[in-house]
Amino acid sequence: MRLSLLATALAASLALPAAAAPPANPAQTAQDLIATFEALSGVHKGQRRGHAKGFCAVGEFTATPAARALSSSPLFDGGTHAVRGRFSIGGGNPAAPDAGRNARGLGLDFQLPGGAAHRMALLSAPVFGAATPEGFLAALRANLPDPATGKPDPAKQAEVRARFPETANQPAWLAANNPPWSYATTPYFSVHTFVFTNAVGQAQPLRFRLEPRDGVKRLDEAELANAPKDFLQARLAERLAKGPVQWDLVLTLANEGDALDDPSREWTGPHREVTAGTLSLRAPQGDEARACDAINFDPNVLSAGVAPSADPVLKMRSLAYALSFGKRLSGQ
Repeated sequence: MRLSLLATALAASLALPAAAAPPANPAQTAQDLIATFEALSGVHKGQRRGHAKGFCAVGEFTATPAARALSSSPLFDGGTHAVRGRFSIGGGNPAAPDAGRNARGLGLDFQLPGGAAHRMALLSAPVFGAATPEGFLAALRANLPDPATGKPDPAKQAEVRARFPETANQPAWLAANNPPWSYATTPYFSVHTFVFTNAVGQAQPLRFRLEPRDGVKRLDEAELANAPKDFLQARLAERLAKGPVQWDLVLTLANEGDALDDPSREWTGPHREVTAGTLSLRAPQGDEARACDAINFDPNVLSAGVAPSADPVLKMRSLAYALSFGKRLSGQ
């Protein structure tokens, strides 16, 4: 098992399989993705094109000894490292309702010794919206309103689902799971596969999640129907007034046959899991309240000992994030 997983991980880190080849022009696809986000949500100058509505948090992360056995990253050296985070709501609307049926996000920027960089971009859903950038772009475009009706064309949406059936996975999960009651009562998932390598060169593909110590709690149907437009930030501030909010970082190690390059598919069945550390977040003070504004939470910014998989969506996120980041910094 270990040798097989190692071979799979190394192959994934070196090349894409033919079935998951990148588009002919990834930069153009990234531009098309950003343009489609703008068409769906409008252009809000100086704002992120995705997960536009959000706010900062600050805190610390401390790893467990078990994490060190899997990765030589300084993130897992056993010390306590400062973290800047950002809670957010999916989509490009900075005034989106807090009870919408879309994914919540948590971006993390770990401040490691020697200036090493490590970032995470996690979702409150365990699956992404598509298996490829092309599928994701097609699904987004299918949600554009038809000029004649002002609403998405069901026929176009059905055609996209027929071509890219995996684009139904995340909407189905969001429909079956009510939005979080609080940012503090939801798990956050890596969605993508990453490859951890330890000090002796052993590689292990895995996914990870943050499991809330406050427990998982979602809005019930009555709360969902009557939720105010804005409540998540105030609810988290009320909780933080009682002390830091904590999550356990849980690593899920890949089994034979798991989809290593498809973020739209969950891994099913029993898996070995390792608790890799504890994240503690608290309310920002003073200048900390804007500390996350200038951070590009690109999940491919990783420290030594952690590498991205061959997931084409993961690769595309760097290009799309960079475009959004550049527009935001230039006030566009």
